Amino acid sequence: MLIANPQNLHHPVASTTRPYGIRVSLSRADTFSLLVGADWQTHHWFESGEARDHALADMQREHEYSRQGDKPTVVLEAIHASR
Repeated sequence: MLIANPQNLHHPVASTTRPYGIRVSLSRADTFSLLVGADWQTHHWFESGEARDHALADMQREHEYSRQGDKPTVVLEAIHASR
């Protein structure tokens, strides 16, 4: 059975089947960390390095709904799960 909305999972999909990831965290200057904590982070996992790199490039680009001059304060880092 396929997962219709994986972002709604209570338990993340095991990284062993998707070893390529993106760690999303906050910069020290991001005031959102006052709400979620300075150590907040989340991960997105992919089956291949190519899929991860494509998603990372999309996450880093200036999106059409961004205001001109906006600079995201999230930190995006490509990672690989150790086996």
